[in-house]
Amino acid sequence: MKKLCTVVGVVVMVISFGAVQAAAQGPQGVGASVAAGSAPSERSHSSHSLNHVKWVKKSPKPASDQLQTKGEQDKKLTAKLQAQGLLSANTDLKSACDTFKSTDRCLAALHVSHNLGLDFNCLKSDLTGVQTSADMSGCKGTAGSKAMSLDGAIRALKPEAKAKAEAKNAEKQAHDDLKEVGA
Repeated sequence: MKKLCTVVGVVVMVISFGAVQAAAQGPQGVGASVAAGSAPSERSHSSHSLNHVKWVKKSPKPASDQLQTKGEQDKKLTAKLQAQGLLSANTDLKSACDTFKSTDRCLAALHVSHNLGLDFNCLKSDLTGVQTSADMSGCKGTAGSKAMSLDGAIRALKPEAKAKAEAKNAEKQAHDDLKEVGA
């Protein structure tokens, strides 16, 4: 019986020691600084943030903003795409890509539109989920109700096409275009 009491006593001491250690560390989680009574200015200012939300990259600037900051690349890409017949002579890349979140996605859409003979405005609407002011009466698919993947938009607009292969090819072409102008 003495051994049992000793074992129970040791277990109780270990558990209470652990609780004291945990209490000494202070509260954890959301609102911990408020619960601990420290103001935001009293927190330690280390270079490493414990806020996991800050670890996630913020969404990139829209394609039109990216192109605006890179004016020379915009001019080179516009001229190249007009020469290839992907853009009309009176359209620049910035205005064509205004609703896209990234330049490479817009370039891939331009290549798909050209390669498969699809209406760029229909494709743009399907990819961005934004209804354009252009005539959308000839568009198949969702036409601006929800953003789609490139191969999903290809399937919606041209079901007989090999969507994955065409999307992959267009993405490679877009990558090559950007690489040529130094982007």
